Amino acid sequence: MNVYQEIFEVLKQRKIDNDNGNAPEKSYTCYLYQQGVDKICKKVGEEAAETIIAAKNGDNEELKNEINDLLYHVMVLCANQGLDWSEIEKVLEERNEKIGNLKQFHTTDKNT
Repeated sequence: MNVYQEIFEVLKQRKIDNDNGNAPEKSYTCYLYQQGVDKICKKVGEEAAETIIAAKNGDNEELKNEINDLLYHVMVLCANQGLDWSEIEKVLEERNEKIGNLKQFHTTDKNT
């Protein structure tokens, strides 16, 4: 089991605990679940913006922390929505198997 799957298992258990009224005291993860999908999505957006800023600032120390914050909040979103992390990994594996995955951009023939 990799570190992402280990973390995701904890996040899923926190969701179960929260849904059953057994949320650990002072659990930030349970707080997010209690606030709902709008709050979780807001945090994903905030962390994405902070990741962009860190990259633009050229600060790799800050960047690696912001990427981890972003991944954590994406994982919380997945668990909240009932989407298992293995499904995310499966899509990544499928995309990794594709060769020449450059998307073709729509072009308009102005001569016709």
